[in-house]
Amino acid sequence: MDKELVVVLDFGGQYNQLVARRVRECNVYCEIYSYKTPIDQIKAMNPKGIILTGGPNSCYEEGAPTYTRELFELGIPILGLCYGAQLMMHVLGGKVEKAPVREYGKTNTFIDGAKDTLFANIPAETIVWMSHFDYISKVAPGFEIIAHTADCPVAAAACEEKKLYAIQFHPEVLHTVKGKEILHNFVRGICQTEGSWRMDSFVENTIKEIREKVGDGKVLLALSGGVDSSVLAALLAKAIGKQLTCVFVDHGLLRKNEGDEVEGVFGPNGNFDINFVRVNAAERYYAKLKGVEEPERKRKIIGEEFIRVFEEEAKKIGRVDFLAQGTIYPDVVESGLGGESVVIKSHHNVGGLPDYVDFKEIIEPLRSLFKDEVRKAGLELGLPEYLVFRQPFPGPGLGIRIIGEVTAEKVRIVQDADYIYRTELANAGLKKLPDQYFAALSNMRSVGVMGDERTYDYAVVLRAVETIDFMTAEASEIPFEVLQKVMSRIINEVKGVNRVMYDLTSKPPGTVELE
Repeated sequence: MDKELVVVLDFGGQYNQLVARRVRECNVYCEIYSYKTPIDQIKAMNPKGIILTGGPNSCYEEGAPTYTRELFELGIPILGLCYGAQLMMHVLGGKVEKAPVREYGKTNTFIDGAKDTLFANIPAETIVWMSHFDYISKVAPGFEIIAHTADCPVAAAACEEKKLYAIQFHPEVLHTVKGKEILHNFVRGICQTEGSWRMDSFVENTIKEIREKVGDGKVLLALSGGVDSSVLAALLAKAIGKQLTCVFVDHGLLRKNEGDEVEGVFGPNGNFDINFVRVNAAERYYAKLKGVEEPERKRKIIGEEFIRVFEEEAKKIGRVDFLAQGTIYPDVVESGLGGESVVIKSHHNVGGLPDYVDFKEIIEPLRSLFKDEVRKAGLELGLPEYLVFRQPFPGPGLGIRIIGEVTAEKVRIVQDADYIYRTELANAGLKKLPDQYFAALSNMRSVGVMGDERTYDYAVVLRAVETIDFMTAEASEIPFEVLQKVMSRIINEVKGVNRVMYDLTSKPPGTVELE
C-alpha cells in the first residue's frame, strides 16, 4: 500500500466519496473514516493531510458531530469543507451562527489571501458551489479571512502557520469551477505529497500481495461478467494462474451474446490461464421463475438459485482456501463500514461471510478502489474495452427488465430489442452516449396491424439516462430520427413486438431500472 495517505473525516456529508475521489485524482491515496475515529488511530495512520467533510448539522448545537481540539494540534495540514470549516472555527474559538441569508448554488467568490498556497493560480473572482444555512461570523484566533462573497463574509479562512484551512464552499463538486485546482493545491502543495498513487503501481503491488497471501492455496471466484468481477478475475489470473477457479453462472438473463463474450475472454480460448467453469442454468432459472410476477420475489429467487448453483459447483471443485469477492470502496462506505454518512444500502459483498462454501478466508483485492479506478485497473490488466466500459447491469439481469413473469420467449424479445437499441445508439454518431441505456419489456399487450393482419403483441420500453452518480438521473434527449430508426427495426425484426415507447421519467421520482 502506498505510504502517502490523506484521511477524509466524514461528518455525514453527502459528498464524502466525491471528496476522496478528487484526492485520488491528484494521485494521492485517500480513505474515508468516521468523525468518531479515535485520535490515536489517526496518529497511527500518519496521514500527510486531513480533510473534514460537510454535514447536515449545526456545529454549535448540543450533540452535533464534533472532534477534539487535539486534532488541530497534530501539526498535520487540515482542510475543512462547509460543516468541516464551521467546526474548525467553532472548536478553535471562532463563532458560527445561523446565516441571515442562506447561500445555495453557484456563487461569485472573491479571493482575498492564501494566493501562494491554497488559492495559488486561482483567479481573484471565481464561481463556487455553496450550500449552507449557518455561517462563520467570527474567525478563530490566528486565522485570517482569505475569501468572501456578497452574502458570506468568511467564504474561506486560513491559519498559514499551522496549515489549517477552512472553506465554506464545496471544491469537490464540478460546479466549483476551480475546485480541482484548490484541492490539488492542498493535497500536493500544502501536504507536500509526491503523488505516487497510480494504477500501474496498484496492479503491480496487489499482484505481489495476492501471491504472498495465497501461497499455494486455491481461490474460488463467482464471475458474473460485470466490470468488478471481471477485473478481479484478471488480477487474480495474473497473480496465481491455475490456482484460481472462476465459476460463471449463466442464468439465461444476460444481454444478447454476453455469456459467450465472458467465455471468450476467460474461457479455454481466452487470454488468461485459469480454471473456467461455465454453468448454463437458464432452463433451471426459467422453471423457478414460472408464474412469478412480483419484482422482489423474482430478485430473491434469482439470488437464491445462484447460491445453490454456485454451491454445487464449489463442491465439485473440492478444496477451496480462499473465496474472492469483487467488493469495491463504495460498497464498503455505503455499508457503513468506512464513514459516517447514512447507510444507503446493504451490499451482498460486505459484512457477512457466505456459509455455503467451505473456505478459510475471503480476499477482496479491489475493496480500496472506486469504480473509475477499477476500470483503469482493468485496462492496465489488458481486458478489452467493451468489457471494462460495460454499462451497469443489475444482478438479477433481465429478470427485472421484464415486467411480470419471466419466460424464455420474453428473454429472447428483450435481448433482441436491447441489442438493436444499443447497436443503433453506438452507430448514431452522437456527441456523447447516455450514461446508461437499455430496452425493457412491459407487461402490456396491445392490438396492432402488420401487413394485412391484426396482431396482439408486447410493447417494448426504451430507457436512456444522463447521470453523474446514479443517485439522480434525467432522461436523455436522443434525436427523434434515431428513436424512429430503433422503433422501426425492433418492430420489423423482433417477433412478438408491435409497439415501442420511450421512458421520459427522471430519478426521482422513478428509478433507472423499471422494476
